[in-house]
Amino acid sequence: MLLIIDVGNTNIVMGIYKSDELIYTFRIRTIRDTTYDEFSVLVNSLLSTNGINLKEIKKIVVSSVVPHVVPFLDSFCRKYIGTTPYFVNAETFTGMPILYKNPKELGSDRIVNCYAAFHKYQTSLIVIDFGTATTFDAVSSKGEFLGGVIAPGIKISSEALFQKASKLPAIEMEKPKDVIGKDTISCMQSGIIYGYAGLVDGLVKRIKREMNESPKVIATGGLASLIMEISETIEFIEPSLILDGLKLIKL
Repeated sequence: MLLIIDVGNTNIVMGIYKSDELIYTFRIRTIRDTTYDEFSVLVNSLLSTNGINLKEIKKIVVSSVVPHVVPFLDSFCRKYIGTTPYFVNAETFTGMPILYKNPKELGSDRIVNCYAAFHKYQTSLIVIDFGTATTFDAVSSKGEFLGGVIAPGIKISSEALFQKASKLPAIEMEKPKDVIGKDTISCMQSGIIYGYAGLVDGLVKRIKREMNESPKVIATGGLASLIMEISETIEFIEPSLILDGLKLIKL
């Protein structure tokens, strides 16, 4: 079996593949002050509940945008699974040409998302990942990673509004019935949800003009489906894009 680990700033997503089938996936908080022993108890509990034994895992591929988590993940994999994990690195990644000035600055999640999307669609793409930050990445029709855009994530924007404006409450990420809100909560939801959809559509249109191609627009991440409801440019949702991309990497 293959274990896939995607470490984001907010969550760690783990997936188990048997042959080419994703048989189990789970999400936990990105824990910044745990030990690999504590982490192993949590992971082993989640897997054993679903009849999966850590010792059945033969290969491990990891993407991480949180550098200090890498050493303890490496120790966890070696000690409790008995397998040396492969950490994806944009500097050494050979799956697609990377036309980025300094690949050291490029998060592995961005390149893996694009790799997976191009493998599936085989055309020029704009890949949008709604995570802690929202990233827009451009892929040419030749399969080249061209670069992209990084914007504040939806939840970060919402939390900033709540924290910096003393009379505004924390709100749920829900689409309001109308754009013109009739109370404070619906006004905030409209500004965040419809406003963010406007940000997405505006950036996609500008990226398309610079690419001088007709790329397909793919979205992934937790809030992708919510924004797709009102976006004019998102065409496809790929919930497990990064897991699929990590699975494709040949060790």
